[in-house]
Amino acid sequence: MACWSAENATKAYLRTLKMEKMVKEPDVAEFISALAAGNNAQLMVVACPATAGNTTFALVAAAQQTSGRVVCIVNGPEELRLSKKTLGLNSSLVEFVIGEAQTLLSNDYKEADFVLVDCTIMNYDGILSAVQTSDLQHSAIVLGYNAFCKESWRCSSSKTQLLPIGEGLLVTRIGGAPKCGSGRGGRKTNWVVKVDKWTGEEHVFRVRSPQRKRIQA
Repeated sequence: MACWSAENATKAYLRTLKMEKMVKEPDVAEFISALAAGNNAQLMVVACPATAGNTTFALVAAAQQTSGRVVCIVNGPEELRLSKKTLGLNSSLVEFVIGEAQTLLSNDYKEADFVLVDCTIMNYDGILSAVQTSDLQHSAIVLGYNAFCKESWRCSSSKTQLLPIGEGLLVTRIGGAPKCGSGRGGRKTNWVVKVDKWTGEEHVFRVRSPQRKRIQA
């Protein structure tokens, strides 16, 4: 996964805005799309508990910006049929796979650098463990949505950040820090959530801590 690209994030965000008529929660979808595109994700995998929906739309928008791939894991033929119907023409931009997400991520999609999982899925913890133990040689982001629904955030690791967007988003970075062309050490990243007191809208900003200057004696 490459360095953060504000340009990619912005363009993916705007692409998702154009799809807002097809998604139920555009605020969540826009954030997911911007996060994936901003990190220049090349292999994005989404594990759906039922059928593909707004989160898959978000990854499609990101992939159009990064020239990446989107893989959608569904449970069976009926879920596959309904997912393609929901996505419409955009279904041609998604690689559908029928199977068990934990097994597929452990074996076939070890190179995934952006994994999106519904926290209410039965084996969410197993899926997260599969990504963590897949001997990654690159950095990856695991994003869990609907975190408040199952209280998954209460047992999350210290490397996981909980964002109060939609029904809750858990952001976990796995593996080494992304490599940047400048050759300088990476900076710590924090997420800042601001709520507009007049409209109640939530705005999320990614902030990089400034590097400290070394003083030689």
